[in-house]
Amino acid sequence: MGPSAPVCQNPVTGGPLTIRVAGAEGRKEDRDAMAERLSASDLGLLAGETAATPMHNATLEVFDPGDSGFDHDALVAHIDDRIAFVPRYRQHVRRVPGRLANPVWIDDADFDLGYHVRRSALPRPGTMEQLRDLVARIVSRRLDPERPLWEVYLIEGLGDGRVAVLSKSHQVLVDGVGVDLGQVLLDVDPEPNPVMPEGWAPASEPTPAGLVVDALAQTVQRPWTAVETLRSNVGALTRTIADGAGRVSAVANALANRRAAPESPFNMAPSAQRRIVCVRTDLKDYRTVRRAHGGTVNDVILATLTGAIRAWLMTRADKVGSGRRLRALVPMSVIDEELEPTSLGSQVVAHLVDLPIGEVSPVVRLHQVSYALRAHSETGRAVAASRIAGVAGFAPTTFHALGSRVAAEESGSHVNLVVTNVPGPQFPMYLAGARMVETFPVPPLQPGFSLAIGVTSYDGGVFYGITADRDALPDVDLLGQCVTEALDELLDSATDARRRARRGRRGGTP
Repeated sequence: MGPSAPVCQNPVTGGPLTIRVAGAEGRKEDRDAMAERLSASDLGLLAGETAATPMHNATLEVFDPGDSGFDHDALVAHIDDRIAFVPRYRQHVRRVPGRLANPVWIDDADFDLGYHVRRSALPRPGTMEQLRDLVARIVSRRLDPERPLWEVYLIEGLGDGRVAVLSKSHQVLVDGVGVDLGQVLLDVDPEPNPVMPEGWAPASEPTPAGLVVDALAQTVQRPWTAVETLRSNVGALTRTIADGAGRVSAVANALANRRAAPESPFNMAPSAQRRIVCVRTDLKDYRTVRRAHGGTVNDVILATLTGAIRAWLMTRADKVGSGRRLRALVPMSVIDEELEPTSLGSQVVAHLVDLPIGEVSPVVRLHQVSYALRAHSETGRAVAASRIAGVAGFAPTTFHALGSRVAAEESGSHVNLVVTNVPGPQFPMYLAGARMVETFPVPPLQPGFSLAIGVTSYDGGVFYGITADRDALPDVDLLGQCVTEALDELLDSATDARRRARRGRRGGTP
């Protein structure tokens, strides 16, 4: 497949979907002369990856097959049809001998779709708890760096005849130019759109000598690439050394029993195992709160999380005194006039929000969160949720992946928590005829973090996906319960506000 943009149906508008293929941007002579190289940020992500911090995003989706006949064979065939739109998913990373240049993306000559699309099952009738345990085990494992960096699991055996699809994609696959596989799999109609067979054949794999010659030629033709390569290698080496020093320091402190208490339970170095919590709520409840108290649905979601974290900390007998806050990094979309108006891919920036967990009143918490987010919207560069959901080729999976990349680059000791919140389409979506009924983001844990939260709204629901370190937060299930209780608390306040407003209109005491 060449660098031209493929076209299929837009899963949001139903019109043509134009996908910007990774590698299609940049100087034409660069593309013609050599394979595409990883960027400095890509190299940093690969260098920083460890068994405790695998750098892949995941999404758990639950489907009702109905009469579609959806099964593992249908999923494999569907992905085989659509994978042409994401050529990066049939490529793997090859390093250049001597690190003369950044690694390159090359076609996998032995690409095996059956390896990447896997099948699993729960004992019937499978419960949500069993599904979460299986997902936690799967997302804890790193992707094979010698193969294309993605996997999809069909999980059968759920109650009511439902099935789940778990997808894992490395963050280097989605860089603001390329798209996530999940972006091209879903349709707005039960009947999948036909895709013309492409007759794909891998390009010839370069030899080590060819990679060296290519790197030297690129350095001669474009001297600035040598500087970029040096910067990338130094950055990757620095990150590797820092990670190693951090592990040595952690071991030394543990042996000396002198480990300092973290600023929050969420700022602990993760182990190699995860816990997953999934919470489903109704979008209409957030709109009810918004109508009563003002702000946006996004404000209400963050206020709900603030109340949930406050209540959860109280169950642990942790101090939540007046004035205590947690700093959250919330990736948000902005307008960049230099980019296409229909593309928001690389226009995601980090926004810091102080969550007022020390505030007793849920309404005051909401107003404080709204005020903190208003500074972002008043820059004039903020993007409304309706516009995000209307972008051609939009899919929540891609935006969660972009948010995780921003978090990996921007998060540090001054951040307690990463929250990615993406508005999705408010109508049903289908995968090879099966209707998607639930979609939960499964965000990765960054180094130094034991918790990450992703939120996706879809078809009248708001879905929370919470990833936690298995050892650091054994009671994270309680946090999921606290989310629904915090939302109920805000709903109660909205009901009280409406009653006061009605009394005021009747001339009673406000």
